[in-house]
Amino acid sequence: MDESLIKRLEAAVTRLEGISSTGGGGVTLSRGGDFSSGAGTDVAASDPSILAYEDLISQCVGRVLSAAEKIGGPVLDVTKIVAEAFSTQKDLLVRIKQTQKPDMAGLAGFLKPLNDVTMKADAMTQGRRNDYFNHLKAATDSLSALAWIAFTGKDCGMSMPIAHVEESWQMAEFYNNKVLVEYRNKDANHVEWAKALKELYLPGLREYVKSHYALGPVWNASGKPASAPPAKGPPGAPAPPPAPSASLFSSESSKASSSSNQKQGMSAVFQQLSSGAVTSGLRKVTDDMKTKNRTDRSGAVSSIEKETPTTKPAFSKTGPPKMELQMGRKWAVENQIGKKDLVISECDSKQSVYVFGCKDSVLQIQGKVNNITIDKCTKMGVVFTDVVAAFEIVNCTNVEVQCQGSAPTVSVDNTTGCQLYLNKDSLETAITTAKSSEINVMVPGASPDGDWVEHALPQQYNHVFTDGKFETTPVSHSGA
Repeated sequence: MDESLIKRLEAAVTRLEGISSTGGGGVTLSRGGDFSSGAGTDVAASDPSILAYEDLISQCVGRVLSAAEKIGGPVLDVTKIVAEAFSTQKDLLVRIKQTQKPDMAGLAGFLKPLNDVTMKADAMTQGRRNDYFNHLKAATDSLSALAWIAFTGKDCGMSMPIAHVEESWQMAEFYNNKVLVEYRNKDANHVEWAKALKELYLPGLREYVKSHYALGPVWNASGKPASAPPAKGPPGAPAPPPAPSASLFSSESSKASSSSNQKQGMSAVFQQLSSGAVTSGLRKVTDDMKTKNRTDRSGAVSSIEKETPTTKPAFSKTGPPKMELQMGRKWAVENQIGKKDLVISECDSKQSVYVFGCKDSVLQIQGKVNNITIDKCTKMGVVFTDVVAAFEIVNCTNVEVQCQGSAPTVSVDNTTGCQLYLNKDSLETAITTAKSSEINVMVPGASPDGDWVEHALPQQYNHVFTDGKFETTPVSHSGA
């Protein structure tokens, strides 16, 4: 699959060169059996919007692949999946020009090949984290931008295609920036990969959608009914296994499935308890097995057991997970653990956001709110657009915050480890710190394509009594 994908990308470049030399005449696209041959397929494949998409693949996707080949390993593997996803979407765009607009159920089946590819990328981020986790998350999260193809109208529940591409990249950029910061002084290949990945979507995919599909895909009213395309693979190969239940286009399906399975499992437990047969397979405890009758056990507590301290867990879940709008004024996000896809999209400038007791999670706040507070969180990431009053971080450990718009004030209190990313529009933000350490602020470079510049805020001060008062200055360190 990997070699065939690269060959298809090379074929796309050769095709574009042939079109430029012949003026575009007499050239038809061969898809190697992906679709039934015929004039309709040739016309659709030669449409300017399809040719422009091939150009996007050959240039932007090709650039990311070239950078990934220099790195190898999991980065190359996930990048090949990104290339496969773009190639799959191109095939779907060709079919859309020959197909009638389906209903929602038909649309899900029609887009299943793209969803299957996305699930392959998502599977690479599961399990134990490796050294390239940020690369994998950036690439995987970026693929949600391809869901613009599912836009069917203003009432379909998703943003317009252009806005959807931009919003989807914002979440991926959180991890992409981590790659840039980690490798900017270590390995230029990783920096090149991260920059190429961003350019694939902004401006690459965004400008393509803006030029050809600003209002969504245009289906063929006189075309054939929509159906799921056949799975790709060599002749005679067995059918691929079914895709996981999670979906690129619906975040509720997997939750509903999990909830249903859990209910079924608990129902089975209660049914077994009520039947009285639950103890039928248990062993009977005889008198000689009881602790009070065993000679090898005494009631004395050993010294080892006495000296073993009972350590308090670093993080205690104080209540059930919560993410709700209270009284129409306050968004409460509480006790979320391991949730990387938390999103607040419907908010206004009169509302506040309070994040409490969350761990190893990422929250994205889309739109302007009055203020945001993060309290007692660990390994928490927050991406927000604008705040009217202030962004507050209190009693936290290892948090990362990215401002994409403006924030008049950022306050950090009693916090250890805070990475703050400021947008070019938020460089005038006033930052106040108290009883905090390891506070680093990242600002954009001098040029649009420049690397992020890291500034460490001082946490040590000199206090000198002069002329009847204390004068306080930050401690400056110089390398030996």
